Amino acid sequence: MGRKWANIVAKKTAKDGATSKVYAKFGVEIYVAAKQGDPDPETNAALRFVLDRAKQAQVPKHIIDRAIDKAKGNTDETFVEGRYEGFGPNGSMIIVDTLTSNVNRTAANVRTAYGKNGGNMGASGSVSYMFDKKGVIVFAGDDADAIFEILLEADVDVDDVEAEDGSITVYTAPTDLHKGLEALRANGITEFQVTELEMIPQSEVTLEGEDLETFEKLVDALESDDDVQKVYHNVADF
Repeated sequence: MGRKWANIVAKKTAKDGATSKVYAKFGVEIYVAAKQGDPDPETNAALRFVLDRAKQAQVPKHIIDRAIDKAKGNTDETFVEGRYEGFGPNGSMIIVDTLTSNVNRTAANVRTAYGKNGGNMGASGSVSYMFDKKGVIVFAGDDADAIFEILLEADVDVDDVEAEDGSITVYTAPTDLHKGLEALRANGITEFQVTELEMIPQSEVTLEGEDLETFEKLVDALESDDDVQKVYHNVADF
């Protein structure tokens, strides 16, 4: 689903870039990455990766600087990663990744969002086995074969390289996303539309009418929670 998926992500990134809620979520993610390692992105690969994504989402510099400065201070605020899986209407499946300082609050909020918006929260593993974790890189270009060669020469574990409509989408093993980015940068590619670790559905479903409206409402409710960092699903063209 290559470029189709990339188009969806690009649109969402552009929309999200204009919201203060998304800025706040990136602020938490930047703080955690800086707190867990060196607050200097030159020596902290995890922080550098988050900053790249924040720039793609047009997060203002003062938000980034404030989060890094907070990590340099004496605060002992701790955030914990979580994952919640569940079902929407007509075969739709949803994975919710969270980053929170209060796990009980977040679990209750996510469960409520599912329950009040036409969904059902499932047990751990009930949905994720139908998704594959992959690194995804999207950038301008049209020569997929040349990019594939660059990545192979750099010993990057590549799942696929697709070229369509002036953009190239690279899928890597999750552990090789950073390695792939460094190989591309070493060959003069420095501007990226998407650099993400994603959960890619093994198959998709198409929703229409009331089912689609219910699904949109459910995803909006989940994404609006301050502790929710990412929402993955298997609905086509959404």
